[in-house]
Amino acid sequence: MGQVLDRIEGVAEEIRGQAVRSEADCRLTDTAAGLIRDSGAIRLLQPKLYGGYEVHPREFAETVMAIASLDGASGWVAGVVGVHPWELAFAAPQVQEEIWGEDNDTWMASPYAPMGIATPVDGGYVLNGRWSFSSGTDHCRWAFLGAMVGDGDGGIALPPSSLHVILPRTDYQIVEDTWDVIGLRGTGSKDLIVDGAFVPGYRTLNASKVMDGRAQKEAGRPEPLFNMPYSCMFPLGITAAVIGITEGALACHIAVQKDRVAITGQKIKEDPYVLSAIGESAAEINASRVSLIETADRFYDKVDAGKEVTFEERAIGRRTQIAAAWRAVRAVDEIFARAGGGALHYKTPMQRFWRDAHAGLAHAVHVPGPTNHASALTQLGGEPQGMMRAMI
Repeated sequence: MGQVLDRIEGVAEEIRGQAVRSEADCRLTDTAAGLIRDSGAIRLLQPKLYGGYEVHPREFAETVMAIASLDGASGWVAGVVGVHPWELAFAAPQVQEEIWGEDNDTWMASPYAPMGIATPVDGGYVLNGRWSFSSGTDHCRWAFLGAMVGDGDGGIALPPSSLHVILPRTDYQIVEDTWDVIGLRGTGSKDLIVDGAFVPGYRTLNASKVMDGRAQKEAGRPEPLFNMPYSCMFPLGITAAVIGITEGALACHIAVQKDRVAITGQKIKEDPYVLSAIGESAAEINASRVSLIETADRFYDKVDAGKEVTFEERAIGRRTQIAAAWRAVRAVDEIFARAGGGALHYKTPMQRFWRDAHAGLAHAVHVPGPTNHASALTQLGGEPQGMMRAMI
């Protein structure tokens, strides 16, 4: 077990104890965010030069799972915010120094979805737009935001090109009361607005180069961690959080069923059908964990050996990652349906884990159709085009 995982284990009850308040506030409490910050979880993928650990992706995923099994929202924020240092590691040294130079525990928000327009001007871009789903944003002082390059007339330049732009907190507005949802409420995934902010050129990354690995190479990062495929690393934290949430749900279910007696008077631990459902669900959740981590392990080993991870391998890896999330959540459905009416009460954590797990599936990295299509077509000798190549 890594040192960060050890720290998480040491404050497990404190993290768990913040879940109800975070959900009520529709954002992580300052205490919950502080516990995650102090553990070092957000620095796992950060360069050692700036106080990071540069751990193997497996350790990052396992840490996110551990946090999410205690509180889904905390795990989700750790997974989403925790991957941003990985990308910042191959941004311009000047912006790395701006963000981490005085405080290497500075957090960055997102999203990467190109919801804004960056219009070229002398020395950089002028950015405008509105972004949804900025998880953990209340606790962040910078943000990575996706944007299309503009044409100067308010439209998108042709051919289309997208950027990841990096902004300080002073350049964007957090829109309150834009996160009132049924699951992952504590993530505080609010909207952001940018109105005419100037972004120096060095605070941008070409999104296509980030996704295909050219940005890492151009930055001269030889470390295997920073040459992992974006399509593995970005979904890794998100899916790890979903799997951790399902592990939390399973733990809650088992704890309650130990002493539960059905209305018929039968002890649940003597009901073969419930026992079978618990066993099958536990196996499915564990299989989800193993398959997600195995892909990260295999890709890391290949990159460490100086080899490229092919498009076909990346597509299959994404297919495996998506399937892992769906399999784990379906397993939770099976036990929730057999948890009894008591699991429906808001005073029990089981219902929150169930809601959080389903909310996690709504993220774009868990949409199965295009990735299944692309992976199968590639294996059959075809060449996916356009959106079929997105996030692969």
